[in-house]
Amino acid sequence: MNKHWLSPIGSVGFYCFLLSLLSLGAIVPRVESKELSADQSDEAPASFVAATVATPIEQAAISTPVEQTQASATPQLLAETPTTSPTILSRERSVSELSTPIPEPVSQPAGDAMGQVTSVSQLSDVQPTDWAFQALQSLVERYGCIAGYPDRTYRGNRALTRFEFAAGLNACLDRVSELIAAGTADLVTKQDLATLQRLQEEFAAELATLRGRVDALEARTATLEAQQFSTTTKLTGEAIFSINTAWGPYPGAGRANAGPGTSNSAVNGVAPGTPGQDTQTTFSNRVRLNLLTSFSGKDLLITGLQVFNFGGGVGAPFGSTSGVLGYGDPVFGTASNVRLSYEPQFGSTNPSTLVNTGANAVSLYKLLYIFPVADRITLFAGTNAEVSDAFPTITPFASEGQGAISRFAGLNPALRVSGGTSGIGLAAAAGFIWNISDGIDLRALYGSVNAAVPTNLGFPGSPLGSGLFNGSYIAATQLTLKPTDTIDLALNYSYSYHQLNILATGLSASDIGSITSANPAIGVTTPVRLNTVGATLAWRLTPQITFSTYGSYIFVDTASGVGASTTFNSWMAGLAFYDLLGKGNQAGLIFGQPLAKAGLGGAANRSDNTTPYHLEGYLNFRLNDNISVTPGVFFVFNPEGFSGNPTATVGVLRTTFTF
Repeated sequence: MNKHWLSPIGSVGFYCFLLSLLSLGAIVPRVESKELSADQSDEAPASFVAATVATPIEQAAISTPVEQTQASATPQLLAETPTTSPTILSRERSVSELSTPIPEPVSQPAGDAMGQVTSVSQLSDVQPTDWAFQALQSLVERYGCIAGYPDRTYRGNRALTRFEFAAGLNACLDRVSELIAAGTADLVTKQDLATLQRLQEEFAAELATLRGRVDALEARTATLEAQQFSTTTKLTGEAIFSINTAWGPYPGAGRANAGPGTSNSAVNGVAPGTPGQDTQTTFSNRVRLNLLTSFSGKDLLITGLQVFNFGGGVGAPFGSTSGVLGYGDPVFGTASNVRLSYEPQFGSTNPSTLVNTGANAVSLYKLLYIFPVADRITLFAGTNAEVSDAFPTITPFASEGQGAISRFAGLNPALRVSGGTSGIGLAAAAGFIWNISDGIDLRALYGSVNAAVPTNLGFPGSPLGSGLFNGSYIAATQLTLKPTDTIDLALNYSYSYHQLNILATGLSASDIGSITSANPAIGVTTPVRLNTVGATLAWRLTPQITFSTYGSYIFVDTASGVGASTTFNSWMAGLAFYDLLGKGNQAGLIFGQPLAKAGLGGAANRSDNTTPYHLEGYLNFRLNDNISVTPGVFFVFNPEGFSGNPTATVGVLRTTFTF
């Protein structure tokens, strides 16, 4: 026999009222525990994790062992995990958020499940002295229709809505029909039936509304099933459009120690920095589409496509903000202290071929497969991946579409070394995620970068090497800890070998020609080794305020030839504010030191003469679940570490669409 339940949130008074009208009990159907109104949306909010390929991947990524509290998304598929902000993250997510790629259906909390009782005495919070005791006892004994919670409580003092009353009445009619069909109609009197009929007529409008809502939901479900993109694949995307402008150009090489190219031209044989031009306001875009495919329900294949119109690159330095100001590196013209967070690291140039691509040309930027092999262990591998894909970012400023507007503020440089956040999936990589416990997460990866650059460009045939273990590579690990409910801590270490004299962070003009020396044997083509350590902290001071900081240290030395070494360091501290001027908004105030030389060894020297500093502010307005607008500005004092350079000011108005 079918049974219908009404959540005990309904008032005991309903049963007493119904009993007084019917002189019999009512069987109550299951309904939502929230009050419903006629104009309320019939759609329940859906949550499908974005894995960064990015975040994270669209709500279907590998869950992190360390709880990612609140949100803040980064458009990087595996690791963007804004862990401290309630704002909507980018629709992309990353392995950093992965653990069970396709979430299992969520069962009703144990405390809300109801069970049949056969006697009022089984309900611990209903006493013989209660005014409704006789009514409840009658309903149980005559119809067996009272449901209780697993803890044997009834909770009869909860409020009852008119919709719930109508639903309960409808259930009574169904119960009467069952009794008649079962040959027990003698339990229902004609007077009871007449009363029920009157009530049905009185609440006909509410009953019709309920039936209409159910019919609409069934129709919408049928449409979604018929028109879904794929039974195994989910399509997500993010589109960023921004207006950018800047002031404070590099004054040119005519000034002693004035710019990033001075020492490089003398030491490494590359072109000196170009004097900055009067700033021109530019319009930029980046659009990403991510296909999230699961074959077993627990694995995840991430395929990411993108187009962008950011300029910069070999022979085209002025298409980027850093190029316009004249602060870019001497080869690509893009790596500098004044980069935007969502710019590709090498501009329009493919670093594997040194060939420039056209504006908004479609390219593959993510191809990564994630699959569990044990209860707490997940593996991942892909031909287009990045270090930041696998590691939780911790800081609330990490999202490229919703967070900080500068490259400096978004992530710890320890995640960016060796092209770790190139934005184009520069490396082939593989690694593991080990959820040691709820508060301890260990991850590691090995990534290899291979290329065959044409020899007529002045480089050896394979400047980055060839083969998984013979070329440029990185081995990296991150330990993520959650010592308290309000603190997240990430510790990073990586070892890199580069067959070129580069850092490949995209954070400073000294990225290329990282070790400078008066010895002509040390140049851009000198192989180097990097040992990198970093730490990132996010501390939720209140539900609306998070303090975040990071520090990084990079020790780079020559791998052959004349001994020389250089130490780089960087740090950041900032506050993230949530729900500022509106629910879902996020603001950031950030200060710190961009990546700069801090020490020299052996034959290394330097031409910069001071320390650069960075100050940034932004406010991300969430217009709705899919659109946000972010005005922001940042200042770089002593750009690229030269006291003769004027303060660089970069203003941005960014609009982000996610789906």
